[in-house]
This record gives sequence, structure tokens and C-alpha cells, in this order.
Amino acid sequence: YAATMLVNEGFEVVWDDAIAENLSPEDWLRRVRDEHPDLMVIESKTPVVKRHWKIIDTVKKAVPDILGVMVGDHVTALPQESMKNSQTDFVLTGGDYDFLLLNLCRNLRNYRTNNGISAEVEKQLEPGIWYRKNGRICNTGRFVLNHDLCSLPMIDRNLSKWQLYAYKNGNFKYTPGAYVMAGRDCWWGRCTFCSWTTLYPAGSFRTVPVKRHLDEVGSLIEKYGIREIFDDSGCFPKRKWLEEFCRGMISRGYNKRVTLGCNTRIGAQTKTEFQLMKKANFRFVLIGLESVSQNTLRRLRKGIRVEDIENACRTAKNAGLEPHLTIMVGYPWETLKDAETTIEFARRMFRKGIIDSLQATIVTPYPGTALFSRAVAEGWLTTQDWDDYDMKHVVWKSAMTESKVMELTRTIYRSAITPRFVLHKLCSVRSLDDVKFYWKAGKKLAGHLADFNAQRTSQNT
Repeated sequence: YAATMLVNEGFEVVWDDAIAENLSPEDWLRRVRDEHPDLMVIESKTPVVKRHWKIIDTVKKAVPDILGVMVGDHVTALPQESMKNSQTDFVLTGGDYDFLLLNLCRNLRNYRTNNGISAEVEKQLEPGIWYRKNGRICNTGRFVLNHDLCSLPMIDRNLSKWQLYAYKNGNFKYTPGAYVMAGRDCWWGRCTFCSWTTLYPAGSFRTVPVKRHLDEVGSLIEKYGIREIFDDSGCFPKRKWLEEFCRGMISRGYNKRVTLGCNTRIGAQTKTEFQLMKKANFRFVLIGLESVSQNTLRRLRKGIRVEDIENACRTAKNAGLEPHLTIMVGYPWETLKDAETTIEFARRMFRKGIIDSLQATIVTPYPGTALFSRAVAEGWLTTQDWDDYDMKHVVWKSAMTESKVMELTRTIYRSAITPRFVLHKLCSVRSLDDVKFYWKAGKKLAGHLADFNAQRTSQNT
């Protein structure tokens, strides 16, 4: 959205994803020198923020007059940290940084001084922007999420090089695939561990109009031949919005041309709604489980009951959908028995054929979240080296050793490898798409098992 909005305003924009293009650091820096942009924007996350500080400083040496801008949840939580630890010129906080970037670029177009931005620019900047002025770090106040999503343009997919993301994603069964976002970000918005709550606090959930979202789906089908779409809103809109969208998919005939997926929650949909989603050709539904300990769910403010989990997944499965669960281990308050109960639940769900896939990670308290604040207050943290906050390391005190947490995570993934489950999947193969999908899933599973190899992690450390 940010790139498209800038182009629509007459700015020249380069979409630069060196990782997706498999560029070496040297080739990438050479390209930056050749392009010689006036401004470079980096979206950062906690485990890579230190690398991004170095990248900004390196680019500043290569292109001295370039302006650096950082956005994302980590810099929203700790804006001064990035200003102090790198030469970045601006930090845009909050989840509407596409709107803030447009506001910044509009005002920088004509007004800039050697000592930072001019007084004229300061007056025009929206809340949520951090900047430098006469050697001082300044800001325009706390960000607000009052931007009209109806004003958003359709994303220029050619500008954002959609092919880079259309084929390799393991969640796409049918390719080419694409991502959309019906809302910002989650209508629940209370989970204590979720880094998106830093960008979109509870109560700030907004959606685009149903018609606009349907138009975007149609555009992806017609212009780019997209066969599967995943909506990456923190939680897909519910009730009236969901029903209107599904019926629109059916009435326009899109349900016969594209497959859909989305994030959702336990209890978000009724049996009737799941059935309607299937008619609209939803396939993949990602459900955040996290744990089957009621104490943990309470601490995480998930707002769900353990006894409702299996029934919700079964209802989705019976409607013809493919539930995918996300699980975390390594909570400071959980015992080994608590973790093993969650693992046994996952194993049983696979054995019964109620879920189709899962994702397991080590729980990590990210800056800006309620869980991080609690960890600091309780003295739980063992490190604040952001390099270790990659959900593959234990960064706080736990009743279990790091190697045990790693072993438990691998066990969760291995719970999928049961003869009955594998046989069921083999028998469900109906097309070449199925074969390719399960091959990618197998490679992905092997990669996850390698990620949480305790010996390998110990050697790397």
C-alpha cells in the first residue's frame, strides 16, 4: 500500500527485496548505489533489528545524502532505541505507516535543512513520527489509527513484484498465490503475546468495505491469474462482514476460480458460517491455539476455553475446511506436564484427522506487548539481545531447560508423522497440485525439525 500510494502521488518508487531475489549483500549494495534513492524505508522486526541498524549505517556511507526510515512493531515499541543505535533519520510508529510515509514524503519534497527537517515540515507531520532536529530526537506524539481504509488504492502488484511471493510459500496449495488484508488487524486484539497489538491496540480494528475486497479478489484473478489467496488480517472479519463477503464470492462466481485462506479464532465462526465459507471456497483456516492449559490461555488473554477447542476444529473440518493450528512452548509458568498435555492434544487431533497441519514455536515476549512488560516486571528475562528473539531460543526463565523446550517443539512436529495421518494424506491426492503441496509440506516439516535441533542450536550459539 505504501509503495502504491507514493507512486500514485508522482514519486518514483523501487521495490527492493534482496532476500526474495537471492541477492548477495554486495550485489544489493551495488544496486542501492546505482539507484541512489533519496529515501529508504525498512520494515523491521525484533530478531533482525540490529542487522537493520548496521544496514542503514552501511548505506549511509555508500549514499551519504540518503534518508533512512524504519517502520514496524519493534521500532513502534522502542523508537528512541533505533534512533540512538543507528543513523536512521525517521521512525514511523503504529500500523498505518503507509499513510504516515505518504505524509512524510509529501512534506519532505520541498522542505529539508542540513540540521534536519524544517519548521514548516514539523507543523505538517502526522502524529507518530520520530525525527532528528538540531542534534535532538523529537517526535510528533503518539500515533493515531484514524485513517480511512476506503481511500486505499488497489495494490500495484507489478510494482511490488508479486511473482516473488506467489510460488514458494508453503501455505499455498494452488499457485500462483497472493496475500490480501481485509482488516487492520485483529478484532479481538487482546492477546498478551501478540506483537501486532503494538501496532494495532485493542479497539482499533477496521475493515475495508466488502465490495472493495471483492473487487480486489476479482482483480487478482483477472489480471494475475491468482489461484489461491490468503487474507493476513490478524483475524478475519466476522458475522455480517463475513457473510456478505462469502455471498459476494458465490454470486460473482469467484468461488469457482480461486481458493481462499485466513486467520481466525476459536469460537469466531458458527457451524453455519463455516459451511458458508466452504461454499465460498475457503480451504485453509489458521487458528491460534498456543496451549491447552486453561491457566496459560487466561494469562495470554485468549478469551477461549480448552473444552471448546476440539469442537471448533472439528466443526471447521466437518464443513470441508483444513484447520491449521499454531502452538507455543516454553512459558515461564508452564510445567513439563502442561507442555506434554498440549503435545498429546496435537497428536490426538492429527490421529483423529481433525486438523491438517500445525506450526510450533518457542514463545517469545516481544517489546511493546503486555507479555514483555510482565516479563520485565517479574524478572523473567535472561537476555535482551534481540538476535535471540527469533522464536528458536528461550529468552526467559522456564521450568525446563532450553534443550528440553527444543525437544518438545520437535515432538510437536513429529506428532504429525503418524501412519494413519500419512496414509490419509496419500489417499487424498487428487491432482498434481496435491502432490506438489505435500512435497513442499514434507520439506517444510524437515526444516522445522532441523530448526529446533538442540545440538545444532548449541553449536551456533
